[in-house]
Amino acid sequence: MSTNKRFGLGKGLGALIPEQIDNNTDTNEKPSSNLIDINLIKANDKQPRKVFDEAQLAQLSQSIKEYGILQPLILQKDGNTYTIIAGERRWRAAKQAKLKEVPAIVMDRSTKEILEISLIENIQRQDLNPIEEAQAYKRLIEDFSFTQEELSIKIGKSRTAITNCMRLLNLDEKVQSYIIEGVISEGHGRAILGLENKEYQFEIAQKIIDEGLSVRETESLVKKTNVNKNIKKNKDVIIENNPFINELRGKLENYFGTKVTLKHNNNKGKIEIEYYSTEDLQRIIETLNI
Repeated sequence: MSTNKRFGLGKGLGALIPEQIDNNTDTNEKPSSNLIDINLIKANDKQPRKVFDEAQLAQLSQSIKEYGILQPLILQKDGNTYTIIAGERRWRAAKQAKLKEVPAIVMDRSTKEILEISLIENIQRQDLNPIEEAQAYKRLIEDFSFTQEELSIKIGKSRTAITNCMRLLNLDEKVQSYIIEGVISEGHGRAILGLENKEYQFEIAQKIIDEGLSVRETESLVKKTNVNKNIKKNKDVIIENNPFINELRGKLENYFGTKVTLKHNNNKGKIEIEYYSTEDLQRIIETLNI
């Protein structure tokens, strides 16, 4: 008799294993684990988790030496070797513990299914740092066409939590690396998101590190930075309304035949000459006799 295979992705690793196996007999038994040569197992290069805490691995390795691996790895057969679907941390710790074989369940899944299981398993176990978690959400939404609502149900987290986490990907890459390394916290990152300019974001992150700022202090600094930016912007607007500046800008626009923006503040500033095509740029260059 043919049976339906049911997969749950919202209740931890146990829910990833089929509750029913189609082997022409009615059964509710889950697939049993086998001992697999540890040297035949390889990491999944699409694994969302890239950073492994060495101290935690050492602790897990010691636990494995004493009690063994209590939960089998989930593997995919790949020729004469096996690719890890779930359990890379246990595999790494087992290697440190000098184990020759590890208990594992071998599953036959497509590449997309393997990636989906790996992403969700890691999210559920909270094995990812905030940036890796955000990238995992992004991949599940983009590669598997999940809505945030569907994702919320699958992993048991609110839509707000998913949205706030994904917003961290709007941070400057160097700031993201600080969060990955644990130099600044996720809370610091969310505070820095109050600044759109990536250079300002990096500057604030450096200040957090140099001065040991708390999240609350960071929020105040971001607010102050935004106020100062608006004051400077308003000053530029006021100065541009200066009759002398307006007259000069008009002369420059007539000369170049295009829009010119002139910003002047404290005896310094900049002149922006707009162009709208390669030919337009060439015309302006010729006007400048360059």
